[in-house]
Amino acid sequence: MRKTRTTPDFTFETRLHAAGALRVAGTDEVGRGPLAGPVVAAAVVLDPAAIPEGLNDSKALSKKRRARLAAQIREVAEVSVAEASVAEIDEMNILQASLLAMERAVAGLHILPDHVLVDGKWVPQGLSMPASPVIGGDARSLSIAAASIVAKTWRDRVMVDLAQQHPGYGWETNAGYPSKAHREALRDLGVTPHHRRSFRPVHNILYQEKL
Repeated sequence: MRKTRTTPDFTFETRLHAAGALRVAGTDEVGRGPLAGPVVAAAVVLDPAAIPEGLNDSKALSKKRRARLAAQIREVAEVSVAEASVAEIDEMNILQASLLAMERAVAGLHILPDHVLVDGKWVPQGLSMPASPVIGGDARSLSIAAASIVAKTWRDRVMVDLAQQHPGYGWETNAGYPSKAHREALRDLGVTPHHRRSFRPVHNILYQEKL
């Protein structure tokens, strides 16, 4: 049986508004799987009267559509973007670094929200306001979908910039994910300061170099 693709709506936010939480933020992270680069999170508070059409999980959108929507979101919504560095990822693990990036993104909003909708099943422990985890939230909540779009476009730009500093790894197209070309370049060119040493393919190469 084919699984039906869901599209996000404003149900979670509307319920929270009705319960008295007037400012609801959605937050999501991008970049848990790559071998290189930071993990990036965004927090977005949408204006219910000015929600851009076509918001969806960033993975379901083309690059051009994501860029257009990211610009529209920034025009009509409150947006904050934050990162957790490669050093932080290696120090605390990718899950904790992702939660830290989301916590930083929420804290960076001009006015703190009354409630936060967090993509996934974990809520950052450092949030100073109530929060709800939403599994698959980028395909269920418009606020989380907006955050996923902003975070994805931001991180892709970061990786394009890093690709200019470290050519040969294909980061401008693979965004640091372990594509075949990236893994071959890692083997042939070696490990850069932007590679996550705690991730097995990178760790294994460093270990072999030591031997």
